[in-house]
Amino acid sequence: MKSTLNVKNCSWDQFASLPTAQKIEFFKKDGRLYDVLISQQFNRELLEELINIANATRRIAKTKEGMIWLKNLLPHKRAMLYFIQPSTRTFLSFLNACHILGISISEVRDPSTSSEVKGETYEDTIRTFSSYVDVIIMRHPQEGYSEKATWVLNNSDRPVPIFNAGSGRDQHPTQALLDIYTLHRNFAKRGGIDGKTIAMVGDLQRGRTVRSLSYLLSNYEDVTLYFVAPERFQMKEDIKSFLEKKDISYHEVDNIDKILGKADAVYMTRIQDEHDVSGESKNYDYSNYRIGPENLSALKEDAIIMHPLPRRNEIDPIVDNDPRAKYWRQERNGMWIRAALLIKVFNVEESVIEYYDSTAI
Repeated sequence: MKSTLNVKNCSWDQFASLPTAQKIEFFKKDGRLYDVLISQQFNRELLEELINIANATRRIAKTKEGMIWLKNLLPHKRAMLYFIQPSTRTFLSFLNACHILGISISEVRDPSTSSEVKGETYEDTIRTFSSYVDVIIMRHPQEGYSEKATWVLNNSDRPVPIFNAGSGRDQHPTQALLDIYTLHRNFAKRGGIDGKTIAMVGDLQRGRTVRSLSYLLSNYEDVTLYFVAPERFQMKEDIKSFLEKKDISYHEVDNIDKILGKADAVYMTRIQDEHDVSGESKNYDYSNYRIGPENLSALKEDAIIMHPLPRRNEIDPIVDNDPRAKYWRQERNGMWIRAALLIKVFNVEESVIEYYDSTAI
């Protein structure tokens, strides 16, 4: 049993309607992190622990001996990468995080190759996966499917942890974790994330990365957020309401030039036109929501530019050469924070920290 919450006789609709706080308890096992589904699961203490695990892991991996040690950490575990929505970075970073830790991999990236095309239900597909692996890492185009997978398995005889690697327009918690990790590493000598001003630019209404990051940033003190987007694609009310309850300051603006001189971090995003219903993304001028070489002089000297990738024309490739452009390092950070999550969920974090402490010079 993962928690004292009784959901054995609870329908999916009943479970889906539960308050987030109750769901979060259900996502634990023996009081520990187990399923990784939504950003609201992570408090500051847990974020800092994961950052420490990620830092220790990447430093251990700098030597051949350390890599061999990590490879022997979880060779008895198996992971399913169930990615039926296009992915490059998230898929590869999870894949390589598993390789680093010695975890064996199975994958399904095209539902047409599975029994779903024969009419197998989603519930039966997930239960099939759980018969063969110890963790299911999934990306699905519809919101709530990772939660439903967790509900299904917790009502089965073989519950295994579920990692949400992106669910429709809703959340992408592991992307938000690597974003926090990137912010932490860049602000480590500047007092950390507390007190920083962070601008999120682009399609905020349909961008699951900025939604998830907004939740995580509520764990820090005196943070100010700027939401920079056309009115049609501004941040949804649920996130703004959440931030208000957490007393997090936010401002909505319609032009990136208005905030470049204020921001400690500028988080760029692309237009999510795959979610268009009738081509609505084509009706806007996005020139006010991009960064080119002409904008760099307005940025603080110690500011950073981030992007979850893939990008289109919202960041000119010339910007890549500016030392404040951190999105390629941000991408690589994903492998380490996702390795840290696997280490934490499989309860071997003490071994990692002890090994790091014993070998640190």
